[in-house]
Amino acid sequence: MSDTVMHEAATGPDELHALRADVYRLLARLLREAPDAELLAWLGDLEVEDEASPLAASWRELVEASRQSRPEALAREHFRHLVGVIQGDVTPYASWYRDGELMDQALVALRRDLKALGIERDAQSRDPEDHLAALCETMALLIEAGSPAEARFFMTHLAPWAASCLTDLAGVESVFYSGLGRLGRAFIDREEALLAREAAQEPVRLVEP
Repeated sequence: MSDTVMHEAATGPDELHALRADVYRLLARLLREAPDAELLAWLGDLEVEDEASPLAASWRELVEASRQSRPEALAREHFRHLVGVIQGDVTPYASWYRDGELMDQALVALRRDLKALGIERDAQSRDPEDHLAALCETMALLIEAGSPAEARFFMTHLAPWAASCLTDLAGVESVFYSGLGRLGRAFIDREEALLAREAAQEPVRLVEP
């Protein structure tokens, strides 16, 4: 991602897709683990376009929170909000939000679709495939590959629950992680607006949980 968060209207299709993939990867990184000093410094140095959209406002909020945060404190906050001894304040799994249980039907359906798309779980990952970070990483892969399944995958496996999860994250007490929740929610809302019509026309059919 550029050190400037660009206005989407000012980019061409290729730049827009690259930027979307970068944002998905950044969300995945921050949801999976706390930022280290290098990433935190990079976030704090981002320049955000001066526009009034919810997405731009949430970028500015996260940039400011990054400037005021320290890696050691964020490591504790990440554990408390997204991991916890048993469960953190937020449980970022599709099965939890869609089925009310971990490792449930949403995960089964997701695994079928990932297999059909030829996407395999990282052998080093400890999280099931329906972790929000893993789904963001999958979206980045599909965007970069120009996959015709991109829109349908989003509408099937992210749209039904990701906004609710990120809204819950926006409600935690941490300035950084609440800012991350608002950024993620604004980005997912924009993605849904972008992809909903495309998915309705997409001939690829993925498995509904």
